[in-house]
Amino acid sequence: MKVIIAMDSFKGTLASYEACEVIAAAIAECVPDARLVIKPMADGGEGTARAMIKAANGQWIRQTVMGPLPDMQVEAGFAWFGDSKTALVEMASASGLELLSKKQMNPLKTTTYGTGQLIKAALEYGARKILLAVGGSATVDGGVGAATAMGFKFLDDEGNAIVLGGAGLERITKIVKPVNFSVPPVEVLCDVDNPLCGEHGAARVYAGQKGAGPRMVEQLENGLAHLAVLVRKHLQRDISDIPGAGAAGGLAAGALAFMNATLVSGIETVMASSNLQAELGSADWIITGEGSFDRQSLRGKVVSGIAGMALESHTRLVVLAGQVTVPQQEYQKLGIITAIGCRTNDMSLDYAMKNCRSLLHRLAKQFAKEHLSR
Repeated sequence: MKVIIAMDSFKGTLASYEACEVIAAAIAECVPDARLVIKPMADGGEGTARAMIKAANGQWIRQTVMGPLPDMQVEAGFAWFGDSKTALVEMASASGLELLSKKQMNPLKTTTYGTGQLIKAALEYGARKILLAVGGSATVDGGVGAATAMGFKFLDDEGNAIVLGGAGLERITKIVKPVNFSVPPVEVLCDVDNPLCGEHGAARVYAGQKGAGPRMVEQLENGLAHLAVLVRKHLQRDISDIPGAGAAGGLAAGALAFMNATLVSGIETVMASSNLQAELGSADWIITGEGSFDRQSLRGKVVSGIAGMALESHTRLVVLAGQVTVPQQEYQKLGIITAIGCRTNDMSLDYAMKNCRSLLHRLAKQFAKEHLSR
């Protein structure tokens, strides 16, 4: 029996490769002769670089860059794939929310400058293509910080450089592109369809999760809308209503405007790099999952991407997750046979997260005994 294990991360507890290894160990105990194929997954958020490194035999190139706040320095880096001279920059490693305490969370001050430093370092390393994974951001600066690190100037009405962070957006009156500026193809790995501005935009949907109160949300919304007007005026690019441009506090929009990037599906990119489709043809089962299998999982996330591919190959699919909130009749429409959660109704979230590894191991053994050892 061949079983593919293609897990996403359990946020805050297990990386995707760790979740895969836990499940593989549990199945091996119950079905020793099963052929297990491990394919760690990600959708463009945290963990994408590590998943891609394992999938495509890459390496991690360390870099010290500015963190989410201008006075921070962090140890970050980019994934490097020498055969194709492609670099994957995971913005969360430099400008991510997990790098901050709750007291430090303030999207008026947080910046993507460090992400821009990583892109610049990758270009200097010889990258002919940049993949930009934008999940997990602490920022709502429209990618202005990243562009500043790459040589763009954003000036106020007195000709001075604006401050880094979302607070500076409304003060921009002029955008100056660096002389002879050019970058190789940049693809933004994106798993959301939010535009830059408006009711479903970067500020109104996500800024609250990054430390913004209602008044700050409106300030950021106005700043992003102002940036979109200036980009249209100075660069002849319209970034305000593009689906996905609002990802990572508008970093996706900034990549479109300042790097001539394109937006692509994060999970489809990772699946292609891992050669998952070729493995599915001969597989009996594929196991996927994440920390919380909820309705968001059905829109551009790992589970939805795996489900589509499994349906095409007629491979039996099961979801093992930290918790499951999608109704059975809903997930079965995607071809998922069953979805099982580690967390029971009487279990606290804190307990479930602290004991995630052992709970997932037990859950995988239960699944193996019921479905694989017959």
